[in-house]
Amino acid sequence: MAKLYSGNSIKKSNAMEPREETVKFLLDYSKALSVINCNKKKFEALLN
Repeated sequence: MAKLYSGNSIKKSNAMEPREETVKFLLDYSKALSVINCNKKKFEALLN
Protein backbone atom coordinates (compact mmCIF):
# COMPACT_ATOMS: atom_id res chain seq x y z
CA MET A 1 0.00 0.00 0.00
CA ALA A 2 2.83 2.39 0.78
CA LYS A 3 4.17 2.12 -2.76
CA LEU A 4 0.92 3.51 -4.19
CA TYR A 5 1.44 6.87 -2.51
CA SER A 6 4.87 8.03 -3.52
CA GLY A 7 6.27 11.45 -2.68
CA ASN A 8 6.11 12.63 -6.30
CA SER A 9 2.38 12.10 -6.69
CA ILE A 10 1.62 14.04 -3.52
CA LYS A 11 3.69 17.01 -4.64
CA LYS A 12 1.96 17.11 -8.04
CA SER A 13 -1.52 17.15 -6.51
CA ASN A 14 -0.71 20.24 -4.43
CA ALA A 15 0.48 22.13 -7.52
CA MET A 16 -2.89 21.88 -9.28
CA GLU A 17 -4.46 25.27 -9.92
CA PRO A 18 -7.67 26.10 -11.79
CA ARG A 19 -7.53 27.97 -15.07
CA GLU A 20 -8.56 31.61 -15.12
CA GLU A 21 -11.57 30.78 -17.34
CA THR A 22 -12.85 28.28 -14.76
CA VAL A 23 -12.64 30.78 -11.92
CA LYS A 24 -14.36 33.47 -14.02
CA PHE A 25 -17.16 31.06 -15.00
CA LEU A 26 -17.82 30.06 -11.38
CA LEU A 27 -17.82 33.65 -10.16
CA ASP A 28 -20.16 34.81 -12.92
CA TYR A 29 -22.50 31.88 -12.25
CA SER A 30 -22.62 32.60 -8.52
CA LYS A 31 -23.39 36.28 -9.18
CA ALA A 32 -26.27 35.37 -11.51
CA LEU A 33 -27.81 32.75 -9.21
CA SER A 34 -30.71 33.89 -7.07
CA VAL A 35 -32.48 31.76 -4.43
CA ILE A 36 -36.07 32.71 -3.61
CA ASN A 37 -37.71 31.44 -0.41
CA CYS A 38 -41.48 31.04 -0.70
CA ASN A 39 -43.70 29.07 1.69
CA LYS A 40 -40.88 26.88 3.06
CA LYS A 41 -39.72 26.06 -0.48
CA LYS A 42 -36.63 27.29 -2.26
CA PHE A 43 -36.59 28.26 -5.92
CA GLU A 44 -33.37 28.84 -7.83
CA ALA A 45 -33.37 31.38 -10.63
CA LEU A 46 -30.48 32.00 -12.99
CA LEU A 47 -30.53 35.66 -14.00
CA ASN A 48 -28.66 36.03 -17.27
